[in-house]
Amino acid sequence: MTSLLPVRPSARTRPPGPAPRHRPVALLGALAGTVAAASTLMVCLAVGVIGWFLSDAGVHGAPRDGMRAGALGWLAAHGSGLQVRGVPVDVVPLGLTAICAWAVWRLALRLGEGVSAHGPDAHSISDGERDWTVPAAVGTFFTGYAVVAVVTSSLAGGEIAPSVAPVLGWTLLFTLFLAAPAVAIGSGRAAIWASYLPPVLRYGVRTALGVLGTFLVVSAVVLAMGFVVDLTAALNMASRLHAGAGEATLLTLVNTAFVPNATLFSGSYLLGPGFEVGANTLVSPGAVVLGPLPLFPLLAALPAAGAVPAWAGAVVAVPLLVAAMATARVQRRFPTLRWDEGAMRGCGGGIIAGLLFALLASLSGGAAGPGRMRFIGPFGFDVLVHAVTAFGLGGLVGGLLMTWWQGRTSIPVDAAA
Repeated sequence: MTSLLPVRPSARTRPPGPAPRHRPVALLGALAGTVAAASTLMVCLAVGVIGWFLSDAGVHGAPRDGMRAGALGWLAAHGSGLQVRGVPVDVVPLGLTAICAWAVWRLALRLGEGVSAHGPDAHSISDGERDWTVPAAVGTFFTGYAVVAVVTSSLAGGEIAPSVAPVLGWTLLFTLFLAAPAVAIGSGRAAIWASYLPPVLRYGVRTALGVLGTFLVVSAVVLAMGFVVDLTAALNMASRLHAGAGEATLLTLVNTAFVPNATLFSGSYLLGPGFEVGANTLVSPGAVVLGPLPLFPLLAALPAAGAVPAWAGAVVAVPLLVAAMATARVQRRFPTLRWDEGAMRGCGGGIIAGLLFALLASLSGGAAGPGRMRFIGPFGFDVLVHAVTAFGLGGLVGGLLMTWWQGRTSIPVDAAA
């Protein structure tokens, strides 16, 4: 009887249907770029409206003024700069920039996962077949992001007149340094391409990221210590502004947006060259020369002007120690017994980390107002020289010491057998 019952075709016995149709790479890339830009823009618009209401309880202006302020903040995070009564202000709030960068990274990863089935497979790529999936996705991602940036700049323009060219430049930086690696990682191409690179280069990049990340954490800790020591001065600055609860909240948000800038200033201080907080000023381990400063609570973390203590010069050894420790930690995870490879990993990774930090430091400064505030920030070229030297030497020492230690503690194959 059971043999006479009709048999339903299962998924295994069902004949294969047509291959699933994939959405075009150009469409996915443009959509991801548009969403990455629009998501952070919407957040800034919402914060602008909330700030407009908190500042004067909605008495002056209209909600569109708050939205315009939020759009200008989003553009400022992309380096557009502002014109306040004819005075240029082009310091980039890197806190907002970091949020935009995080959105770019996450959306680009999703884009990479979405286009992973496009193009040739791993075997075809290994055989030398050209694969344009990642370049096409990255190019259209840039196009979608840039369109949102240009439209926002044209709608938010006016007397403040944000500049479009720097916004497109920052969009290109986001695309090259964040979106492109994320798409390659999400699509699996990065693993294929990395297999063709020599191991010393792969581990050198890991070392560079480890050194840079560790040094940024140390710089942030030093900044926090300086701020805590002079917390009373920061509170006095805030009280002299006579700000209400809503205005104090906005002031806190503005200071938070510039914390990454201050962290890079702190790193430049540890490296030795220091930074400026206005014309004819200097903040470095060797000298602190200040003048009248605006009532900005974050500036309370600055050291006191005048003679510096004798131990202040010893802080220049911190970058060397950080680079050596970070290199040793990375090499502990990926050991090597070859002296030349340990040296190239540490020294090369340290040099790359120095270049990256100098790039970030150069983006953290700019004009903050008229007169003596026409420039604040690190001394770019000096920071580059000191960072490459300190991180390179520290990485070299850390790599050689860890190679020696791993060679001493390793067990020979014959003895282990």
